[in-house]
Amino acid sequence: MRTLLALFLFLSCMFAGQEASAPVPVEDEPLHHVVLKNESVVVLHLTLPPGERTLYHTHSHDRVAVNLSSTSITQQTLNENEGPPSATAPGNISVYTLAGSSFTHRVHNIGPAPFDVLDVELLARPETPSPSVAAAIAGENPSARVYNWILAPGSVSAMHTHQRPYLIVSAKGFTLKMTAPDGQSSTHEVKAGDFHWVDTRVTHSLANAGSTAAQIVEIELK
Repeated sequence: MRTLLALFLFLSCMFAGQEASAPVPVEDEPLHHVVLKNESVVVLHLTLPPGERTLYHTHSHDRVAVNLSSTSITQQTLNENEGPPSATAPGNISVYTLAGSSFTHRVHNIGPAPFDVLDVELLARPETPSPSVAAAIAGENPSARVYNWILAPGSVSAMHTHQRPYLIVSAKGFTLKMTAPDGQSSTHEVKAGDFHWVDTRVTHSLANAGSTAAQIVEIELK
């Protein structure tokens, strides 16, 4: 009996060591689903149920995360203790700059609701960054600049120009109206988490044509 118990403890420790020493690339982490991949970005959608952890996974690029749900999580860097709890809410934006060649961690959902997030991996840092296009900057790293538009019902953003490719993300569901300088416009019903990749020069304003508060995040390559 003691021999079996000793073997069980040995195997448990061995498997725990393997878990800690064998992280996977973020694209191979089972709960991270690739929803867009091109030469500039990889967009991953993570839905982490309450009480669950991701595998240890490795990020190799600067990135931006847009939260889509309210819960509480912890993060644990490889070979370090689990970090303190942090609350998430729809529309929270985290902008990360990669230090070194990679970053490996796992996420633990300790809250009552699924942790729902879009994680945008930025595949290249430019040699010459682009200028800022608007005042609504939420953050930036060496690869991209993030604009955050909080729109009350009926409100309109400033007219602004995107010189370089960008990802537009709806953090909340609402009726989005986009208008060009010549007055031509288009209206779209968007849901939380909807996104669209734009790789041409665009000048537009963004308006909330609905009856609830809205938020649009634009992640523009530098």
